[in-house]
Amino acid sequence: MGELFHLVTPGELAGATALGCYLPASLESEGFVHLSEAAQLPDSIARHFVGVVDLVVLRLDASALDDVRYEDLYGHGVFPHLYGPVPLDAVLSIESVDAYR
Repeated sequence: MGELFHLVTPGELAGATALGCYLPASLESEGFVHLSEAAQLPDSIARHFVGVVDLVVLRLDASALDDVRYEDLYGHGVFPHLYGPVPLDAVLSIESVDAYR
């Protein structure tokens, strides 16, 4: 399955190490974690993170994620969604968002 990506601020990751996983707010509010493929990142950044300066990209090993579904829920195209927390052992790297703008 390759790699998938999640956009997040470092502050949002606070506490993830103690839990062993990252629990974004969308998991509780929408029931899933928003993910992107590499080609989708520029649009996701431009659409949802205008003006966010401390944004980073979690590069994830897709094979280490359970229950990923590709869906078009909001009419913006088909995106991967993770129905569960992001396990920290799936994080391959934390990268600057500038490489994906």
